Amino acid sequence: MKRKAILIPLLALTVNISWAQKVEFFTPSIVRIVKDNGQSFDKKSEVVNVAPQKVKVSKTSNGAATIYKSAALTVTVENGKVTFADAKGTVLLKEGESKFTPITSGIDKGSYKVKQCFAIEKDEPIYGIGLIQNGKMSQRGEHRLMTQSNLEDYGNVFQSIKGYGIFWDNYSPTQIDDNATLELESQVGKVIDYYFMYGGNADGVIAQMRYLSGKVPMQALWTYGFHQSRERYKSQNELLEVVHKYRDLKIPFDGIIQDWQYWGSNYTWNAMEFLNEDFGQAQRMIDDVHKNNAHMSISIWSSFGPNTKAFKELKDKNLLFSFNTWPQSGLSFWPPRMDYPSGVRCYDVYSQEARDIYWKNLSRLHKMGIDAWWMDSTDPDHLDFKDSDLDEKCTSGSYRSVRNIFPLKAVGGVYDHQRAVDSSRRVFILTRSYFAGQQRTGANTWSGDVGSSWDSFRKQIPICLNYTLTANPNVNTDIGGFFAGSYNTQGHNSGTRNPQYQEL
Repeated sequence: MKRKAILIPLLALTVNISWAQKVEFFTPSIVRIVKDNGQSFDKKSEVVNVAPQKVKVSKTSNGAATIYKSAALTVTVENGKVTFADAKGTVLLKEGESKFTPITSGIDKGSYKVKQCFAIEKDEPIYGIGLIQNGKMSQRGEHRLMTQSNLEDYGNVFQSIKGYGIFWDNYSPTQIDDNATLELESQVGKVIDYYFMYGGNADGVIAQMRYLSGKVPMQALWTYGFHQSRERYKSQNELLEVVHKYRDLKIPFDGIIQDWQYWGSNYTWNAMEFLNEDFGQAQRMIDDVHKNNAHMSISIWSSFGPNTKAFKELKDKNLLFSFNTWPQSGLSFWPPRMDYPSGVRCYDVYSQEARDIYWKNLSRLHKMGIDAWWMDSTDPDHLDFKDSDLDEKCTSGSYRSVRNIFPLKAVGGVYDHQRAVDSSRRVFILTRSYFAGQQRTGANTWSGDVGSSWDSFRKQIPICLNYTLTANPNVNTDIGGFFAGSYNTQGHNSGTRNPQYQEL
């Protein structure tokens, strides 16, 4: 019997199975799959920022199967499972089990744990996923909870050697298990929601992910040069001495980075002001850097000490989280004095009002001429982590439901605000964490406070390469590592004098 093909512009075709399922073509080679377990739920993506094109798609039936064909893809839905093939019918990927587990108590009651399995071929390499400190290129065989941290971050994007990619559009902690099938299970979701992208090769998948979530702005020329940094410069005189010495020796460098504690005590943590008396002429310091044809970056955090202006305003508006974050003590001693807690708290990055307050305080440094931002702890840091930390309420619902886009919102807030008020220079941000879509801010992610060892050094290469395969091109790692560890043979912080560390 001849089947009749109907050519239609497909924006949202729903297949009636045990749950409602939507097959939505964004382009001929990008299709979104949404399953909602019978609930009507219109989800707005925090990552995908384009609307679907009017794609010509034919819809046919063959027994229990419904088949959608665009110029690039054939998508078959049968018994609730989706199969993706190219235009010639060559199978690229098949779904396995889909599962909704109801959440019956707590702040996320009424939502689900959502799980999708993919029947990836046994010897099929996959790449990307995020910054993972495992030293591997192909990420097959992984079993881990994907949640942002100092050393590891996840973009929820992976791509296959077969030329397709998947973006799993969920922002809660997500378990990835590569068993007989590749399984993704997120802790909170109203729907199963992902994008299948067929690019033909790695560059093609990257281009499609950037089409969905944003292009990469060009960075300022100076940022491609050498950035001089150390754990921190303890005074303006120390910083300027380094700048002048580079120029005296005619060694090229383009930027210098001022790390933490220029703000004074831990009670004024991240005040975004030069409150440390050793930076008493900060404007002169910044001007001197510029007179020497150099640029200056400065450390800013996603948290504030209780004596800062930002903390007080955010607290009044109930825009601070309550979980413990770095630093533990209000006193700048090591080890920390726990009988003097710092009271430092992270801010609710999911609130537009909170991001406005953040920029209002940061604008003091912007007006002084600071050229770039070193955004530390955009994971953010959790001290004495308890799973219940994630059950806190934030502007977007439960913190758990949006945990992994903390860096996307934090970094995006700074980028958007600076772009809105300053067209004279490009925004440059160094940040410790990321999520999919963050490439549109031009931010450069570094791989965290890695340990100093030859093994760690080796691992940074596949870490950075896999990161770029999630469509974020700008990445770096600490040269020589950050924690000297076993090289501290003569006591705390002695590693830098150890010839073996110096060789590394």
